[in-house]
Amino acid sequence: MKEKERSPITIYIFLFILIITIISWNTVGWMFNYRVMYQLTYDFFNPYPDSQYLVKSSEILINHPPAQQIVKAPVKIVSYPKTDKTNSLQIPVLGLQAPLVIGQSTNIPSLEKDLDNGVVYYPGSVMPGANGQIVVLGHSAPPNWPKIKYDWVFSEISKLKSGDEIILHFNGKKYIYKITTTVIIAKGADIGNVGLTGNNNILTLVSCWPPGKNYQRIAVSAELQN
Repeated sequence: MKEKERSPITIYIFLFILIITIISWNTVGWMFNYRVMYQLTYDFFNPYPDSQYLVKSSEILINHPPAQQIVKAPVKIVSYPKTDKTNSLQIPVLGLQAPLVIGQSTNIPSLEKDLDNGVVYYPGSVMPGANGQIVVLGHSAPPNWPKIKYDWVFSEISKLKSGDEIILHFNGKKYIYKITTTVIIAKGADIGNVGLTGNNNILTLVSCWPPGKNYQRIAVSAELQN
């Protein structure tokens, strides 16, 4: 009798799990992708074994405007709006918001640790609003990669178009940037300073390309709006 009672309950439980899985497929579907599961397992036991998943410090060139250009530039007093948010980077069109970690060192182990906690404000970058370039590093991952730590954070920045906004919340102020260019460059190549005039502030997002692979780099630049 107990076996007969247990059988319908087992069926109901199975059907319940099946229905929940179908409804939540976009969230749990990666669990049934053997390639994703293999890569996840491999990366768990071999986290960035050769550190080439990262953009190395030797591959980043922070561009600052020549001093004479700053001196000759007209003095502008710009007041940026206040924000209650902690240091973070927001891309509304992608529905993305991630903590902005202020990098303290360009050595690989330090960058690896920082990138686990968000996107990294690369050491040597100018302050928001100052003349020059800000570089922000972020990981990328293949499609359907589970959102573990921040391995996935810059996976979709290739979708950004000219005019799309990037919002930087920094030290209680809100800075709005608009996309100007997207370039794919060779690993180890200068990320460039497209749009940097010496009198403006450029934000460049850098990640591996294609997402999760160490073949090339993608650099998305945006100009600060005053």
